[in-house]
Amino acid sequence: MIDKVKVSEIAKAFGNITSKEIVAVLKENGITEKNLTTLSEKELNFVFEYYTQKNQVEDFSAMFAVPEVPVEKKAKAKKEEAVEEVPVSDEPIGEVEVETRKVRVVDTRVNDVDLDRIDNEQLEELVPEHIKENKKKDKNANKNNKKGKQPKNVENFDKLVKKEKKAEVLTVLVPDEITVGDLAERMKVSPAELIKRLMLLGTMATVNEVLDFDTASLIVEDMGHTVEHEIIVTEEDKLFNDVEDTPEQLKDRSPVVVVMGHVDHGKTSILDVIRNSNVTEGEFGGITQHIGAYRVRVNDHKITFLDTPGHEAFTAMRARGALVTDIAILVVAADDGIMPQTIEAINHAKAAGVSIIVAINKMDKEAANPDLVKQQLTEHGLVPEEWGGDVICVPVSAKKNQNIDKLLEMVLLVAEMKELKANPDRPGKGTVIEAQLDKGRGPVATLLVQNGTVRVGDIIVAGTTVGRVRAMIDDKGKSIKKAGPCVPVEILGLSDVPEGGDVFHVVNDERKARQVVEARKFKAKQEEQMRKNTVSLDNLFDKIEEGKMKELGIIVKADVQGSVEAVRQSLERITNEEVRVNVIHGAVGAINESDVMLASASNAIIVGFNVRPTPGAVSSAEDAEVDIRLYRVIYDAIEDIEAALKGMLAPKFKEVVLGHVEIRTTFKVSGVGTIGGAYVTDGKIQRNSSVRVVRDGIVIHEGLLGSLKRFKDDAKEVAQGYECGVSIDKFNDIKDGDVIEAYIMEEVKPD
Repeated sequence: MIDKVKVSEIAKAFGNITSKEIVAVLKENGITEKNLTTLSEKELNFVFEYYTQKNQVEDFSAMFAVPEVPVEKKAKAKKEEAVEEVPVSDEPIGEVEVETRKVRVVDTRVNDVDLDRIDNEQLEELVPEHIKENKKKDKNANKNNKKGKQPKNVENFDKLVKKEKKAEVLTVLVPDEITVGDLAERMKVSPAELIKRLMLLGTMATVNEVLDFDTASLIVEDMGHTVEHEIIVTEEDKLFNDVEDTPEQLKDRSPVVVVMGHVDHGKTSILDVIRNSNVTEGEFGGITQHIGAYRVRVNDHKITFLDTPGHEAFTAMRARGALVTDIAILVVAADDGIMPQTIEAINHAKAAGVSIIVAINKMDKEAANPDLVKQQLTEHGLVPEEWGGDVICVPVSAKKNQNIDKLLEMVLLVAEMKELKANPDRPGKGTVIEAQLDKGRGPVATLLVQNGTVRVGDIIVAGTTVGRVRAMIDDKGKSIKKAGPCVPVEILGLSDVPEGGDVFHVVNDERKARQVVEARKFKAKQEEQMRKNTVSLDNLFDKIEEGKMKELGIIVKADVQGSVEAVRQSLERITNEEVRVNVIHGAVGAINESDVMLASASNAIIVGFNVRPTPGAVSSAEDAEVDIRLYRVIYDAIEDIEAALKGMLAPKFKEVVLGHVEIRTTFKVSGVGTIGGAYVTDGKIQRNSSVRVVRDGIVIHEGLLGSLKRFKDDAKEVAQGYECGVSIDKFNDIKDGDVIEAYIMEEVKPD
């Protein structure tokens, strides 16, 4: 067993390779998955074997070359070769002593036959019988030809040539979609012949039937032709000219880092130390109120930070921040450990496909327990390096400025391994981080340039907006003339406020840019009119049948953690051959806007168990057409999803929420029970409605409305904005602040 050897020493020994190349070779061949600095005996043996094979000598003939013999000695040598015998050695080739032994090289590949020594009769005997017969036929054909007759085999040859011309192989251009008639024309065959061939392959089609690329390719290849994918270039493609950069054009770029984690765990404090500025005190309540982008210098390198808010109300911003980043720093307080928003941050980072570095903050506190944090991380699929995983964990203290430099070193190390590159010498392209309408300056957008360079005066298309850059301000508030890759800037000059997350392009033709924007607006209106292609339990089976659904994502929210795990395990067991059920997020508490946003981004549905959605979540779900399913019994949820997978979901009744009533005060009446003095916050409440009592987002009771009064009189219904008195049948534990949700069950008529 040998001691571990440094990768850098091996690279130096080979001379013409780098440490990064050795690590890449080991990863590509499945020897390791981690970034190594030292090599074990197994890894070292593989490296030597790999580079020995790679650099092996193709031809050893030079080693055993025989000096050229003068012309006058060749004749003598030829005679000697006829009688001389060369002894055969059993020694390995590497031990042959070339200079001390006579070596004769004989070329055995050429057979020299002296035909002069064989007479004609012997040659005739060597000719096969069928060759002799063919020769006789050829002689007869030549005789007939002299008499002016056309030989029969010549006519057959002409027919064969014509047939070959008909059966020539074509290169057929096939777009993503093509009609049967168009495909037949491109293949130079009749539509009837093509339809017949499609029927033989099991596809019934008419002449105007549209075929996808895979089906069209199959039929073209089946008929003996070659397929070439036809790429249809749109006006947008021509305008943006988004061609791939060559390796020579690419240059190293800075990493873009997002800082995520639970509120008050110290995200902004860490950035405050890094920037040497005091942002925390200037922000209300210590909570970051908007997405801020900061560019800092670390030694000879630069890092761009996106400081995303940690509070639940800003979860949508956090998701947009994660989409444009390379590395996520997950801040976890050493004394608090993993919290609900930490889990959300982990799921968002995983969904965005970014590398995660964990900063275990507040190590200066007595209650700090980094090992507990690492244990909790493993429960969510993040295994620390020191425990055999690939997640870097750095214990830090923003308050004491401890280990912040090491955290930045780890960021640069991960960035180096990712080999981040961009081409600054092309028109700019990137993402809109945030945008708003400023009363004095008009539409203002914060952009992150991801490739190319943006300059003042450039024409920019971002989503459904277009404009010319009038001014650019960097993260320090200074006006700048240009911004390259990974530089965050605030720009003025757009015609409207773009959406956060929109991709922007710098273009040359303003007229065409406005045409593209108008086309996008028209398409957006059409999409609004058409039903969105989102997944719900009602259309799940159809999606599976169409082949569009391979995985059903589910977000689980429940009243207690035990229920979350029980629902998760029960739902994931429903997986069948056609679709896999994947619970992408599970947490305790009411269904909020963050859950809806994650469901929309992941094309998932939300299952609530003993919880209710917040008003904001209901509104967001309606806008995004996210399916929210609420249950009181776990078996109902399982049965619904099982039925959806089998295509048997046919609900007979639908819940219609009438309105919400907030309990402002309570008083007890003998013989009646607890009466709630209430205010209708939205909708209305009816005497015959079913109700549920919601306390802090958790459903604590579900039943019927006992009584509804307006002043002293019984009321049939009370509308929004009016006060009323309510009692719940068989339930007296009403408290101030409770929300009474009134609803009725409506029968759904079959289509």
